[in-house]
Amino acid sequence: MSFCPALATAVSKSGANYDCAASDGSFDNMRRVAASARDFGFAQLDVLSLERAQFDQGRAFQTVRSDDVRECIFAVARNPELQSFGDIAVRADELRFVLPPETSGSAGTFRYLQTLDLDLAHAGEVRHVGDTDEAIRLALSADDTVSIFVQFADPENPRFQLVNRLGGHFIPVIDRNILSARIDGEAVYFAEETAVTDARWTEKGTKVITACTPLVIFTGAEGRIADPAEAAAHVNAVAAVRALSPEALRPKDGFLSTFLKRTRELSASAVSKLVDVSAAAREKTKPLIEKAKEATSKALEGAKPHAEKAKTTGSETLEKAKEAVKDLIEPAPGEPGKPH
Repeated sequence: MSFCPALATAVSKSGANYDCAASDGSFDNMRRVAASARDFGFAQLDVLSLERAQFDQGRAFQTVRSDDVRECIFAVARNPELQSFGDIAVRADELRFVLPPETSGSAGTFRYLQTLDLDLAHAGEVRHVGDTDEAIRLALSADDTVSIFVQFADPENPRFQLVNRLGGHFIPVIDRNILSARIDGEAVYFAEETAVTDARWTEKGTKVITACTPLVIFTGAEGRIADPAEAAAHVNAVAAVRALSPEALRPKDGFLSTFLKRTRELSASAVSKLVDVSAAAREKTKPLIEKAKEATSKALEGAKPHAEKAKTTGSETLEKAKEAVKDLIEPAPGEPGKPH
């Protein structure tokens, strides 16, 4: 994490020494902090909200600060009919979703979205693969497949170029159900426009409008550190991090700096239009899907009498065949058997 060194420096000013360590994402950070309450971790707000109940019934952590930066949700597909989140959600039981590993933040976000959207909750097939690049490749290999992943929109990342090269497109993850989500009265997702490729890869670069979730800095809850001296040092460290200005944590250069410069939150009117597009897709497509399912159900019901008749006829034929075979292999009453 590029701004972890800034966090470690800030904490050290409180008299405590901290080092940055790589992890497998939000959930892994939660497990580590649950095991060592003095540690600090980064997590997506949506994943932290979804999974925190697993740790001491939700009492294991405290939020130190939130929303200095946001990670964004990206949905990619090659099917041109999938143009909005509503298109994805309403077809969820027919689509195949390919996601990064089950313990990844992306997988956690997908599960959280399913708690918000009843249509997405009925996803027919969800498959987890080794990494995000593999998920993208598989999703863009068929028309009935979608990949959803979460990350910073780094225009330098070849992953976004991969989507264009494989003939895929980005789908705005914008919907009323998503943007209405609240945790303790605070929004979980914000609609933002961000650049994911630059002009070196496409004529004008590619901009994506999608939902982004705040990145949270969290640590162990007060009262979880038994040693009085360590508990006091932890309180000082938390205070030092909370006192930081947002600029102190944000890198001055590198991809995160570029990301922040190329990302903007959308106006209420722009968001409203996108929400309407997603809702219209559901309203238009859902009746068609329901009619198709009804027609299929009726066709299956209509085929049952024929199937039963065929089954009965088949049974009768089998019994007659058994009798015929029996006559062939058993001598008639009163006739001596003849050797073959």
